[in-house]
Amino acid sequence: MFGDFLKRLTAPTPAPMQDDDARLALGALLVRLARADGHFDADEKARIKAILEQRYGLADATDLMADCETLEAEAPDTVRFTRAIKDAVAYEDRLGVIEAMWQVVLADGVRDAHETSLMRMVAPMLGVEDQDSNAARRRIEANR
Repeated sequence: MFGDFLKRLTAPTPAPMQDDDARLALGALLVRLARADGHFDADEKARIKAILEQRYGLADATDLMADCETLEAEAPDTVRFTRAIKDAVAYEDRLGVIEAMWQVVLADGVRDAHETSLMRMVAPMLGVEDQDSNAARRRIEANR
């Protein structure tokens, strides 16, 4: 279903993402993170849906959420997927991705070791410095 998108995303020199592609990539990455601990619960799904609605000004992200779940299942390994996002998305926007990811990690009130481990791996692959990722986590924790 998302073969062309994944081919564009993992091309040797991906073009900057269009808005629709960015929505899918972010959502799929958030779904991958939420599934990291083997539990993709209602709190995490609701948090991802809310992030997509707020970030992209959508009234209802139900269809987008379903597409993101499908894309995540079809997407290549996390390393290639995140590096492709890094190459196609500006740093400031990648900081927003990290902040959204921390929202998902903390959505169920538990900082699971699998999710935290994935965050430690993904942030550098997205080209985001550890201190920026930690600052994003602290902002999310402070607003809980």
